[in-house]
Amino acid sequence: MKNAKTRIVEFISYFFILLFCYAGISKLFDFKNFQIQISESALLNRFSDFLPYIIVVVEFFIAGLLCYRKTRNIGLIGSLVLMLVFTGYIALIINTSDNLPCSCGGILEKMSWHQHLYFNIGCFVLSVIGLGLNLRYSRPAQ
Repeated sequence: MKNAKTRIVEFISYFFILLFCYAGISKLFDFKNFQIQISESALLNRFSDFLPYIIVVVEFFIAGLLCYRKTRNIGLIGSLVLMLVFTGYIALIINTSDNLPCSCGGILEKMSWHQHLYFNIGCFVLSVIGLGLNLRYSRPAQ
């Protein structure tokens, strides 16, 4: 059973590696547009000079942490926090702003804000499951 649980953690880690690398690369390919979209957000425009850089770096950094068993817990915590922040931001956008473009990049940019909220909630739940399983089953045998 332990092997199946660790495989689930690996799958969840690979999912987030793909998600964060895809999102980061999409943002880099259209970085100027990403910066503009951040600056158009009433919630984020004060931080638009540096926030786009931080978001991309954090996405790649967390993806890197998820690649190795020794740093996977930190990566899963980072995934959980990042998805919580993104989900909270989307919930605020839905409740406070009208017609703001998504700054996610790629296919994710094609989602409506409500679809994006559901997707992010699912990703948050997935990160909780992955972290819980990894904390429970990735410890060395004693």
